[in-house]
Amino acid sequence: MTDTPIDHIRNFSIIAHIDHGKSTLADRLIQFTGGLSEREMTNQVLDSMELERERGITIKAQTVRLRYKAKNGEVYELNLMDTPGHVDFAYEVSRSLAACEGSLLVVDASQGVEAQTLANVYQAIDANHEIVPILNKIDLPAAEPARVKQQIEDVIGLDTSDAVEISAKTGINIEGVLEALVHRLPAPKGDPNAPLKALLVDSWYDQYLGVVILVRIKDGRIKRGQKIRMMSKGSVHQIEQVGVFTPKMVPVDDLAPGEMGYITAAIKTVADCNVGDTITDDRTPALEALPGFKPSIPVVWCGLYPVDADDFEKLRESLGKLRLNDASFHYEPETSAALGFGFRCGFLGLLHLEIVQERLSREFDLDLIATAPSVVYHVFKTNGTMVELHNPVDMPDGSVIDHIEEPWIKATIMVPDEYLGAVLALCSERRGVQQDLTYVGNRAMAVYRIPLNEVVFDFYDRLKSCSRGYASFDYAMDAYAEGELVRISILVNADPVDALSFIAHRAAAESRGRAICARLKDLIPKQLFKIAIQAAIGGRVIARETISALSKDVTAKCYGGDISRKRKLLEKQKEGKKRMRQFGSVEIPQSAFIAALKMGDN
Repeated sequence: MTDTPIDHIRNFSIIAHIDHGKSTLADRLIQFTGGLSEREMTNQVLDSMELERERGITIKAQTVRLRYKAKNGEVYELNLMDTPGHVDFAYEVSRSLAACEGSLLVVDASQGVEAQTLANVYQAIDANHEIVPILNKIDLPAAEPARVKQQIEDVIGLDTSDAVEISAKTGINIEGVLEALVHRLPAPKGDPNAPLKALLVDSWYDQYLGVVILVRIKDGRIKRGQKIRMMSKGSVHQIEQVGVFTPKMVPVDDLAPGEMGYITAAIKTVADCNVGDTITDDRTPALEALPGFKPSIPVVWCGLYPVDADDFEKLRESLGKLRLNDASFHYEPETSAALGFGFRCGFLGLLHLEIVQERLSREFDLDLIATAPSVVYHVFKTNGTMVELHNPVDMPDGSVIDHIEEPWIKATIMVPDEYLGAVLALCSERRGVQQDLTYVGNRAMAVYRIPLNEVVFDFYDRLKSCSRGYASFDYAMDAYAEGELVRISILVNADPVDALSFIAHRAAAESRGRAICARLKDLIPKQLFKIAIQAAIGGRVIARETISALSKDVTAKCYGGDISRKRKLLEKQKEGKKRMRQFGSVEIPQSAFIAALKMGDN
């Protein structure tokens, strides 16, 4: 299977905005080239995770090798990478692009260029890719291919005179895509006789095979029984199996330059596999490593704690296995007075956080509590030092803080003209600063600088609702800037609940504090004594709600008789409640924690 000459290999990825038809196009390409039989074909065949099928989104980039006999009679080997479209999985996209030489840019012929289309196309251009524009969904009544082609030229600057018009759902002109692939995308370069250099593109844990590694061979060959070395870790392993995805796992004898496939080497320790590492031969190693990938920088942090404290070790193990399969996810151990032992975890966004939580509960059967998401602040102390603040609880005392800087993002929002006013109002409400506003046809493209803290909670939901779902949103980290930020502590019965503390801009502090107190009032069950729920900045209380005491009728047994008997019982009850309020501890149920930490300030 590896006898294909290098100039007949094409490595390409499919890039597009969410829902523009990447996975459906991948299905049709697999079907057309006979990668799977009709009986084995399912919709979104590469979205193998149950979660991906449920939500209808791609989370993990997937690889498949296809064989295509072109119209000129030549047989080509096509290595396809289907990539995610959502902004939270941009790191997956960047890794896939590094393993390919070209991209198919899929644009919906009815919706046109969206924010993520731009973001992914710029990533492909940075990776020096040859890009083939493809207009999908041309069979829709609302499709306007001529307008969308013009839009691609105006916004992205790509020549669309030979764009391929297709319908991935019905299979119209799929052969045109394959012909464009083999004739317009460049072949990979590589020397089969040079020392082995392979890029570690992805890895995941299989309970039977150990760690499975996805590799792209740059130079040399990789075969069964060979001893390989990971260049960054220096660990040595013997290869047990070499294979390719068709999309089933098919073992082969070896992989040559330009090819993609998987290897297993009975690797038990998750830490040995770093995505972006270079794999080389142990006896004749390459002199220098491949450039690899830029490390991903988490933008949102939150604490994950097991509901049952005995599950801590299981959580540690599960996070290690998940980290292997998701290089953009970071974690470190931490403890909390309220929640016990857990981990502080870093994510690329809220959807990423949600997906990781969901995967931990489904794939590893864990029950978890997540604390309020927070971004990384830079706290500058009066002694001239700077500390990174991941957790609001660790914020130093106000007397030693000189100033605090918060991360800002550069957001690109594309929206039809009639919803522009509502979108601009939302951005201003979130302390956004307008940088640019341009029009392409009847769509506006607004570029804003917004503090990440204001985007983390419910910005995306609010944007979708104020634009009836038509706005698309993409962002990139910009820089840190000084802000008037305060930590808001939540106190229940005068005890601080560290899992609920958060950082906010001083102007929004009171309304946020009031909202969370009001929410907790409805969530914490009544006790036999009054409970005060307070939000405080330092020693100053900014909001308070009181949960009234459960009243027990202690005089029920006194029918008739002396009034002083009843009064004595009521006085006794009053004394008891006073003592309870002093010494009674309030158990906040797990469900109340989870509901109080739900995103969005409703």
